[in-house]
Amino acid sequence: MKLLSSRKPHYSPTPRKSSKFAPFIALALLLTIPLYTFPPSHKLLLPLLLERNNNSNLPCSSLPCNDGGGGGLTLRRRELRLGKGNYSRNRKVGRPKEYLTRVSTATHNEEPGIIRTKVLEDQKCDLFTGEWVPNPQGPYYTNATCDAIQDHQNCMKYGRPDTGFLKWRWKPDGCDLPIFDPHQFLELVQGKSLAFVGDSVARNQMQSLICLLSRVAYPEDLSAPTDQNKRYQYTEHDFNISMFWSPYLVKTGKLDPNEKRPFDLYLDEFDPHWTTKIALFDYLIISAGHWFFRPTYFYVNNRRMGCLYCPESNISHMTSVFSYRRAFRTAFRAINGAVNFKGVTFLRTFAPSHFEGGPWDKGGNCVRKRPFKRKETSLRDFSLEMYLIQLEELKIARRAGRRNGGKFRLFDATKPMLLRPDGHPSKYGNWPVANQTFANDCVHWCLPGPIDSWNDFLQELLKRENKR
Repeated sequence: MKLLSSRKPHYSPTPRKSSKFAPFIALALLLTIPLYTFPPSHKLLLPLLLERNNNSNLPCSSLPCNDGGGGGLTLRRRELRLGKGNYSRNRKVGRPKEYLTRVSTATHNEEPGIIRTKVLEDQKCDLFTGEWVPNPQGPYYTNATCDAIQDHQNCMKYGRPDTGFLKWRWKPDGCDLPIFDPHQFLELVQGKSLAFVGDSVARNQMQSLICLLSRVAYPEDLSAPTDQNKRYQYTEHDFNISMFWSPYLVKTGKLDPNEKRPFDLYLDEFDPHWTTKIALFDYLIISAGHWFFRPTYFYVNNRRMGCLYCPESNISHMTSVFSYRRAFRTAFRAINGAVNFKGVTFLRTFAPSHFEGGPWDKGGNCVRKRPFKRKETSLRDFSLEMYLIQLEELKIARRAGRRNGGKFRLFDATKPMLLRPDGHPSKYGNWPVANQTFANDCVHWCLPGPIDSWNDFLQELLKRENKR
């Protein structure tokens, strides 16, 4: 096992040079952008939701969704305060300064604040409602002390000039959230196994965890170099981490972005890559989001029910809300039905992107250098829709799990990360190339960066589990 020295971290930028493969990369990017004609009723173009695997930087297109199945439901506005837990529909109190706003369908039966309150485990201390406060001690690792950082999140390597975004920590309103302690964490997980299930943002968190632990220990990588499913073993601590690449959480056809047709998505069928291994783990962290805006065909009971952004006119055109809700319900059904699974499932909620100044393909970027205050922004439209779906499906899964001892917990990344437009790679995930244009990444998170706070949350959530 590789141990790291305790020397003071420093950044290690790499000399700028253009890759000889740059022209081929640019051509691949151009050819893999899905080209579809969209109906004129879509008024707003959502930002690029980049999904990068180990070998490519591939864009996907997206459009807003406003109903659960493409069927013209009545729209209405709903607000949720981001204060200390006081929620109201009383129009006489006026518009709150801190709120979540959504253009919603009638598919949600309860107010957002009520839904969230019901899935919180600890009403005395909501870890996920608070503010970002200065933290001069950060960061706790760098690209010079951790080799688990992928290039497209290695902002310091690619010349990001500011470091102020590294000097913040999350402070809940009603209590304190300790900074991640690698010694304490390894004690908490002694003899345990942890799995991340999801897309590249889930992998982003896993790599953050490995880097935070690198101050005391490095794991043995037991996975194949080209395999997106990862497994790491901390032998001395009898602890292992796995990453299951499952961006839709359910069974899919081949997920090849080079294909010129939409992906096949089987919304009522389990993804065997991870659902057959659930019982092996003590903790599952499940998440999904950005892939649900890619062109897809929807199958239920092995029958094609509709599609998202497909070119055919003789198929029902639905929205991502249709697939998102069904995917989480199927994933939670797999967990509740897993034989001999006695562990804890954490739902890590949707982390919003922060494109400003235009959509992803029109120069949209994320150039802010400090966090938002709560009163400066709000969660709305598709991001809030997805967040509410997650909360509702978590509530349903928890109710179903009571029959067989299933344990489901809320890991709310949405509220804290809404306030961090400064933490994305932007253009600092690759070197500039002459006569080449790359989309800015306002979806993933720099390492080190704000996503390290997710493991502050994880440590505290595990401590709470040990007290139950």
